[in-house]
Amino acid sequence: MNRSPFSPRRVGPALARIRTTGTRAAVDWNARMLAEAADGTRRGTRWGRGALALVPSAVAVGVLGAALAQGALAANFSVAGQPFTLTSNGVEGSGFGAIVNTPAVGRPDGSTTTNTAMARVGFASAGLAGLCGIVHQTIAGVPYSLLLTGGQKVTATPPTAFSTDIDASNLYIQATELQSYGPTTLQNAVLGQSADQVTVAGKPLTGALPGGFGLGSAGGEGGSSITLHGLSATAYDAEMAGALVLPDLKIRVVAGSASTC
Repeated sequence: MNRSPFSPRRVGPALARIRTTGTRAAVDWNARMLAEAADGTRRGTRWGRGALALVPSAVAVGVLGAALAQGALAANFSVAGQPFTLTSNGVEGSGFGAIVNTPAVGRPDGSTTTNTAMARVGFASAGLAGLCGIVHQTIAGVPYSLLLTGGQKVTATPPTAFSTDIDASNLYIQATELQSYGPTTLQNAVLGQSADQVTVAGKPLTGALPGGFGLGSAGGEGGSSITLHGLSATAYDAEMAGALVLPDLKIRVVAGSASTC
């Protein structure tokens, strides 16, 4: 009789239990993310802790990546008190809206400040031509970069024409700078609409103040649309509160301060 602890009879059930635990943890994490996105409260989720550390095993990390690739998860990427870079070859969005607000930003000492004006941009539905996210970190005085990529390769010089391969619903970006490198097409938009009247997916944007600057829709909810040829954003928060279809997800750490994926 084979009594080895590594026999197929013993290893098979053990792996099944690990997969079940990992899947359950990923599902529970996603439910919490969707509930937090729905109540509109900014919690300053940290990139690593919010996206990966709540999942208790290496197998569950694989489950998380597979679920992201199938569009099963919500996602919220942020680094407490530190901006990160998001780039794409292009964006096509509908139900577009934007406001200027002053969100609470965490400091390294644990306190917060509301002294930084930012643009909060939302899309009820968006298609992206690839995605590149870069976070710079310093560990023991040595610089490192965390790179998150999905979809097609994002190039330093955006192409003149693009096709989207990432779908995101209820996409929100909180940024100090957001720019396009090519022609921008904006339709059915109202420039200068009161911020509290701007809605995305039927909800006002977080931090909107009556009389504040807003960019809303002239065609009713979902009536505005925008096409950006190339996108570069210095962001403090990026939320995908709805489904996210992110093919070929990759997360890696490289030495130095990377500027491209």
